[in-house]
Amino acid sequence: MLTKAEKTKQFILETAIPLYNKKGISGVNIDDVLAETKVTKGCLYGHFENKDDLTNQVVDLMLKKVSDRMSLAVFNAKTTKAKISAFLDFYKDPINTYISGGCPIFNTAVEADDNFPVIKQKVAGLIRFGQERLTTILKDGIEKGEYSSKLDPVVFAFKLVASVEGGIVMCRTMDTMKPMHSLIKSLKAELEQYRV
Repeated sequence: MLTKAEKTKQFILETAIPLYNKKGISGVNIDDVLAETKVTKGCLYGHFENKDDLTNQVVDLMLKKVSDRMSLAVFNAKTTKAKISAFLDFYKDPINTYISGGCPIFNTAVEADDNFPVIKQKVAGLIRFGQERLTTILKDGIEKGEYSSKLDPVVFAFKLVASVEGGIVMCRTMDTMKPMHSLIKSLKAELEQYRV
């Protein structure tokens, strides 16, 4: 059970996540977090050394929440087809994302690219991990005879992630989810071509 101090820290982090996802690392300032959480500056600095510390912990929690939620959806499925479908369906509504403001993986990756090398590495690690998990799922599907060995798991896993992340940005920019539904249908159909 969390102590009162741990609950306060968790509350600050949870409340700051949508701020960071919408405004970005550079766009959020301490006053934004104070206004949203209604805690005092002393309270905030009792839990975080400075904005960089707060930012690192917010990003860690934000990426963990997305990863955990996606993993739960994907790895509860039994077959390779069901797992890949669950991964794609996780992104079917790019307008109303799990954490408001769009995909936190993409948002953080874009901003961290040149400005925040430590955070860039965190995002890169999560993206690599996700692609490796998808690759493993596809390899398993080939080994179990669900899919042909003509399917390149590494290439297809990269295609899935790149397509979905790009689709989210485009759909959010155009304020429509219809193209994402078509993209997901197309990726599922492409994978079906390798069914044995």
